[in-house]
Amino acid sequence: MSTPNWPLHQDDNWPRASSWLAGDSLPDTVAQLSIIGVPIGLGSITPGRCDLAPAAIRTALRRYSTWDFEYEVDLRSAAAHDFGDADVAQMHPDEAFAVIRHAVVTASRESTATILLGGDNSITRPGVHAMCEPLKNCGLLTLDAHLDLRDLTHGLTNGNPVRALLADGLPGENIVQIGIQSFANSPAYAAVARDAGIRVVPMGEVREGGITGAIASSLVHLASRVDVIYVDLDLDVLDRAFSPATPGSRPGGFSPWDLRHAAHLCGRHPKVRMLDLVEIDPTQDISDMTSLAAAACLLSFATGILRRPAASESAQEDCEPV
Repeated sequence: MSTPNWPLHQDDNWPRASSWLAGDSLPDTVAQLSIIGVPIGLGSITPGRCDLAPAAIRTALRRYSTWDFEYEVDLRSAAAHDFGDADVAQMHPDEAFAVIRHAVVTASRESTATILLGGDNSITRPGVHAMCEPLKNCGLLTLDAHLDLRDLTHGLTNGNPVRALLADGLPGENIVQIGIQSFANSPAYAAVARDAGIRVVPMGEVREGGITGAIASSLVHLASRVDVIYVDLDLDVLDRAFSPATPGSRPGGFSPWDLRHAAHLCGRHPKVRMLDLVEIDPTQDISDMTSLAAAACLLSFATGILRRPAASESAQEDCEPV
């Protein structure tokens, strides 16, 4: 048998998610996704290289196809537009706020939803401001091991974006936090969440009731109060075994399937307009498993968007014979 004279990984019948991100879509798309990298990390409590994460997530997409086998969805039915990275790698969160907000607003024009590739968790504050103002009309759903309610006295960090949003005027009742871990927070900040009216769903409660119920009830709660919803997906909500590149992950967190399913459910909700993927330091990763998990969440979120009623009906019409 002769040896092929082309790379074996090149297959026209196996469209890659990285090519989709680069603009490879089907002729008649039914949704538009904007992707923008926000490589900030100078405000991280644990020093690291979160600024390298957007590139690592994009690279991980080469390992995935565009075909969601479970739901029979081809992501190429959505047009993806990658806006590259905002120029914030050398900035602290306070000086980067306006730059990030402007970049996200620009990327989000005419898109069905926008995905922010962090960077550390400090990007959530400018992301929420870019999504919607006044903040009373915004909802925030976090999947995170931490409350992110640290004191603001010493400035903005990846440990206090939710506290900063409260100070900016986001009502606590418009915030739901899922996956909060024991021994990863403090009584003082738990009291801040309670006094602000934030709905907190600890990891134990999620395990007892299931991830589907936790996400569904949280989205119903937020949708009854707000016009649009921002989803902050901190990869340290994963079990430490699956997220070695996240400094704050602990044993006992979500499995990758939990998180992919959560991202899918969020994508399906019509009021969800933005998703961020944060807190990955690729220099600490093992076999790219954390970057691969983040990339899978991006793709699952996109599948969810294509399964929203209007998009799925349009896709079905496109496939029907004339």
